Amino acid sequence: MATASVWCIPLGKKILTVREVTTFGVLAALTFGAKFAMSALPNIEPVTLFLLVFGAVYGLKSLFIVYVYVMAEILCYGINTWNIYYLYIWIIPVAAGTLLRRWNNPWIWAVVSGAYGLMFGALCALVDLCIGGPGYAISKWVTGIPFDVTHCAGNFVLALLLFVPLRALIQRLAHNPSGRHSS
Repeated sequence: MATASVWCIPLGKKILTVREVTTFGVLAALTFGAKFAMSALPNIEPVTLFLLVFGAVYGLKSLFIVYVYVMAEILCYGINTWNIYYLYIWIIPVAAGTLLRRWNNPWIWAVVSGAYGLMFGALCALVDLCIGGPGYAISKWVTGIPFDVTHCAGNFVLALLLFVPLRALIQRLAHNPSGRHSS
């Protein structure tokens, strides 16, 4: 039996290659930078789109991207309740991308992404329920519904327009990381 590491992972097994660690770090930084670039638009963000694409291309290994992204959020913006939300909320688009990876129809991805945006406030309400009780969670969720609708519309449009080409680009980079054309 292989010796266990500090993280309770057998040392004899590779979880990620060096190339994947590097790629996932860059993709997490890209996700963080893209969200920051779009931060002037309320609840219109590229994170959902990126995580759906990463899930479709890399599967559940994309969870490493999620947690590097969350760490970047904490380092930049500090600790608050949204950090708790992000620890479980961003798993959903990765899981959806992984489960639906055989589909390439942009309409399916747009509907999934839009539905996720619409559910975002309800998913956050789980933590709010623990923090302030049912009244707090419901009132916060209900007052946030207009933002969830905006989130839904933004996610829908971004996925409809960009999912297929972004997925093709990420798949090409995943299979040919150097970016060079083979002769």
